[in-house]
Amino acid sequence: MSHSLPLIDISELEFSDSRGRRSVDAALHEALRDIGFAYVEGHGIADEHIKELNETCIDFFSLTPEVKKNYTLNEWHRGYLAPEASTIVTSSVADVTKPNQSESFLALSEVNADGGEEENPNPLDGPNQWPQELPRMEAVCKTYMRDMRMLSIQIVHSIARGLGIDEDWFDRFFKCPTEFLRLLHYWPQEEEDGLYGAAPHTDYGFITLVAQDDVGGLEVRDRDGSWFGVPPIDGTFVLNVADILSFWTGGIFISTPHRVKNITGRERYSQPYFFDPSMETLVSPIPGLHEIEAFKAVNYGNYLMERLDKNYDYRK
Repeated sequence: MSHSLPLIDISELEFSDSRGRRSVDAALHEALRDIGFAYVEGHGIADEHIKELNETCIDFFSLTPEVKKNYTLNEWHRGYLAPEASTIVTSSVADVTKPNQSESFLALSEVNADGGEEENPNPLDGPNQWPQELPRMEAVCKTYMRDMRMLSIQIVHSIARGLGIDEDWFDRFFKCPTEFLRLLHYWPQEEEDGLYGAAPHTDYGFITLVAQDDVGGLEVRDRDGSWFGVPPIDGTFVLNVADILSFWTGGIFISTPHRVKNITGRERYSQPYFFDPSMETLVSPIPGLHEIEAFKAVNYGNYLMERLDKNYDYRK
């Protein structure tokens, strides 16, 4: 076992039908098949936008507890999640009994911001909660989400090509993508059994792209069951497979368990972006791929809501 993630330059994805793009497709396919994770560089997201988001993240968590509680998660899963308000009881890789040692702020895509009626009502379709104390936060987050949406679509097309299917095969399921931007603060913790910044888990949706600061603490479980660190590399995102993509590929791509343990003695900040299909999407293994017999059709929205209901105190 290598106990490290591959580093893939994805800059060629923007060039149509180039030899370089085919090489990126193959490299991503290999990484997502073998470990479910990779560093990606050459992603085209402006350094300024990443820096602004990290600064906004720090600014938000520097607000007083009283102010932050004014933006406590609403019924649409948007807003502030206080310390010890989330325990990952649905973890399939650990018996989790202690809350995550972190606090976070969640913003979702605003798919129905014009007030129109949706054909299929979305239980998460509601207002974000932008703090009045940070007037630039909304614009910074929306700019970042726009950038990440465009990058994610490029990666989705690359994934499709690597699987040997039409690059636009997934597009119909992402007409109204479910997007989460999560700002996270992990305070320094003691080395203690069962205590994590984020307990061992897999992500729920399609892909995740994580911007890390320079502190570290993210760990990935290798195929042999051991855990290894994913140290920050400047200018990269950490890309990983989530459950729904694994279902779609019949297990060819693996949704790998990961966790956070911040035993560095420093404050840690990160900003994962989750790019998932439309809530009504029914996921069945892609025709023609092997190892599909063990996977039944999964409704993404139901799968997501079941896990939110179990893992977040405010929904109980």
